[in-house]
Amino acid sequence: MNDDPNETMQAIAGAVLPLLQAMDAMTWTRQRLDPHVLDQLHDAVKDFAAPLAAGLPPFQAADWPDGLAAFRDGVSAAAIAELDCYRSFAPAAVAEGFDALKLARRALRSHLQAERALYPLTTLSPPISQYFLPGEAREDQALLDRLDNAVETAPGRGGVLTRPGPTGEARGGFACYLPEYLDPMTPAPVVLALHGGRGNGPDYLWSWLPAARAHGVVLIAPTALGDTWAIMGEDVDSPNLNAILDTVDDIQAIDRSRILMTGMSDGGTFTYVSGLMDGAPARALAPFAASFHPMLLEFVSDARVKGLPIRLVHGARDWMFSVDLARQAAEALRGRGAAVDYNELSDRAHVFPEDEAGPTLNWFLSL
Repeated sequence: MNDDPNETMQAIAGAVLPLLQAMDAMTWTRQRLDPHVLDQLHDAVKDFAAPLAAGLPPFQAADWPDGLAAFRDGVSAAAIAELDCYRSFAPAAVAEGFDALKLARRALRSHLQAERALYPLTTLSPPISQYFLPGEAREDQALLDRLDNAVETAPGRGGVLTRPGPTGEARGGFACYLPEYLDPMTPAPVVLALHGGRGNGPDYLWSWLPAARAHGVVLIAPTALGDTWAIMGEDVDSPNLNAILDTVDDIQAIDRSRILMTGMSDGGTFTYVSGLMDGAPARALAPFAASFHPMLLEFVSDARVKGLPIRLVHGARDWMFSVDLARQAAEALRGRGAAVDYNELSDRAHVFPEDEAGPTLNWFLSL
């Protein structure tokens, strides 16, 4: 590397700090997507790209020793992906309607690539480690010490892993995050997080990972066996979810009495369909931006629903599933005796509000 340590630190700071700021801004944008305000979202974050674009070339040009090649390559890959996200997001700001939304979602795939490239560097850089925590946890010194100690005492433990489905394909498989500081033999609480329609577990995992990392819960993000979850017809997904729990339990002991089933959009709807049934493994449910039909309650036993903790989160601006559906769900579930915690977000549309992941885990872990 450069003989001048000040030059080296300047090169690192000139790329890493703008990268993290740009990624924070795009994470903020991701949970506020709305076809009616994409131009405003673009204007709010567009200026974060320029400092990153300026800082990347000096970072790449530095003379890096072999021991830091992984750091150089990871930061470079993340920065290139994030800059591509910003470039690709710009056309969405001038497009119209749902074409604009498609362009924005396509751009955000590069943001996911940046997160995947950056996460392995959490053990090398405190600022990068802090990025993968919710804002309120980034100054929690006890948590930061716990993460640092895990790196020193059990390197390589935990982290992100993926497994294929029953036929060896992605469908029916899952992604999992195991907080690095967990004891594999000590049962840990679980979040079973179900993606939205046409989504997949490995992508959805990143929306929940910071909160899971801060709260010390096992995060499992399965992929539906079909194009989406078995909302209608034969329920092929619930047995597969049980099999996934068994698989993870062989890797990290899980607390079967503390499983939260949650989901976004179709995943939230399937949280109702599966989680309200007798024999469901979940201690509590947390559907986000979900559809709900009161007729479902005709198939639900009083023993299952009475006292069942349900945290319901819905955006008032949701254009796919009207907020009226959420209000009706809360009323119907309370009428059957469920313990409903209803949360309506006035500024959100049909999105997963990542800043609600932490409060949801606080609620769940306090039950």
